Amino acid sequence: MLDLRRREVLSLLGGAAATLPCVARAAPAERMRRIGIIPPATQDDPETQARIAVFRQGLEQLGWKEGRNIRFDYRWPAGNDELIKTHAAELVASAPDLILTGITPAVQALKRETSTIPILFANVADPVGSGLVPSLAKPGGNVTGFTAVEYAIIGKWLELLKEIAPEVERVALIGNPDLVFTKSFQRSLEAVAASFAVKPVAAEVRDAADIERAIAAFAREPNGGLLAVPAFTASMHRAVIFRMAVRHRLPAVYPFRFFAVDGGLASYGPDQVDQYRRVAGYADRILRGAKPADLPVQAPTKFDLVINLKTAKAIGLDVPPTLLARADEVIE
Repeated sequence: MLDLRRREVLSLLGGAAATLPCVARAAPAERMRRIGIIPPATQDDPETQARIAVFRQGLEQLGWKEGRNIRFDYRWPAGNDELIKTHAAELVASAPDLILTGITPAVQALKRETSTIPILFANVADPVGSGLVPSLAKPGGNVTGFTAVEYAIIGKWLELLKEIAPEVERVALIGNPDLVFTKSFQRSLEAVAASFAVKPVAAEVRDAADIERAIAAFAREPNGGLLAVPAFTASMHRAVIFRMAVRHRLPAVYPFRFFAVDGGLASYGPDQVDQYRRVAGYADRILRGAKPADLPVQAPTKFDLVINLKTAKAIGLDVPPTLLARADEVIE
């Protein structure tokens, strides 16, 4: 059995860390620099605010103080693909020193607008398959950053799901079919499903209404469980997924901590806030003259297992004590 407590270092190039130093470097020249930011969710989303806060704190530790030598310019797309394109064009036209985003479509839109302004991404899945960079080790061009999860993590999610609810025989993967990595996650699920004695199902969704319909249809047959692709669609509409999962008593495992904190049953995946802390190191290096082409794309190094006992009770599940003992966080 896989040990979910292990902190597997998935970093592709271990020596290329973006860890922040304990003390700030010498203050940069006082010329005002500008960072454009396209956040991963809405302005009132607590998880998004936490990520932005640690990014800004990290930069301040490195000598970048807002109002003195750094300024942030935000664009909030709220899940609207057309707004993402519009915001990308606006930010590029304003010629910032750097643009940060955590949304794959935003990186793609920005790449279409500029090949010179540095673009940093945080927590995106499959940057090579999505066409963001040609190589993780040598990204080239003006784009680099930090990935979310690898496809092999599907096996850990299935193991966790079966440990919580051994009777699960069918597993639906909730994801947007328009994203290339949704198909890759589905293929990974299909490749390992037999070893966990489950039948994989693709729950293709693009919005909240799709999610309601897909989960309701899936729940018509017994012994089902849910997984979610680590992407914007599930994150943006997670409250709908939680509500439908409880209504139909479907156990579910999610890719990030904030899912379980906000009401999901369980999560296992990288610490996304920590990723934004790390990306501040890359932003600092670029602002000081480093080229994105020379900064390898990095994978997560910190993973969390979180169990929400309140949701487990609502679904009618008893979480095994051995699993609770291994959890990094238990929400009661």
